[in-house]
Amino acid sequence: MARFPHRLLQPEMMDDPDCSPDEFRRGLRDLEKVNRLTLAYRPTLEFLALAVRRMPAGIGRPNRPLRLLDVGGGFGDMLRVADRWAARRGIVLEMTSLDRSPAARLAGVAGAPTRQPIHWITADLFTFRPERPPDLVISSLFAHHLDDEAVMRFLFWMERHAAYGWFINDLHRHALPFHVFRWWSRLAGWHRFVQHDGPVSIGRGFTRADWEGLLRQCELSGVARIEWWMPFRWGVRRLRVPSR
Repeated sequence: MARFPHRLLQPEMMDDPDCSPDEFRRGLRDLEKVNRLTLAYRPTLEFLALAVRRMPAGIGRPNRPLRLLDVGGGFGDMLRVADRWAARRGIVLEMTSLDRSPAARLAGVAGAPTRQPIHWITADLFTFRPERPPDLVISSLFAHHLDDEAVMRFLFWMERHAAYGWFINDLHRHALPFHVFRWWSRLAGWHRFVQHDGPVSIGRGFTRADWEGLLRQCELSGVARIEWWMPFRWGVRRLRVPSR
């Protein structure tokens, strides 16, 4: 696999519904290590910083927390990082993690406590209807689990439900990170899910042309922005609040 002209369709082991909770949890733990080492949280934190600067006055305070929904949240590592980021800035969050896997919730509840609680929801994204619209919807390394049609449904879902904006943080499909990660994960001795799913995830990732086409089909080209992040990552953001 040298050129990656199209998104890989190979399934990931962690998407197997028969995966045991313990196996799932151990795989997520090693994936968190990978995310830290590859600066995976940085694009989402930068989006949150930008969104907060543009947010209407009063949001993010005790009487009106910033409602943040993480789609495909796994065991909540992105929200844990966001919680620490918000604590340093005096921002009050109402955090919700949405994941269809019951094992994700079990791993999340058993994980490290957060300053502000995480509300765990086990449901399929496309059947979930939030009781109150989230201010911001984020997803980190979730979109590549979807085929192109489902990615577009996800974009429409966020447009419908996110009050102020949304952000997708996902992988750039390229041969270099594919092969580097394949060998790196083996040398590091990470969980077999990470060794298998890491390269597959990169192969299921996106190019700028992919995102341009998906946004164009959803008629979002003029309002959503595609950003390149190192190492080998794309951020796709949409904000409905004007610059101050």
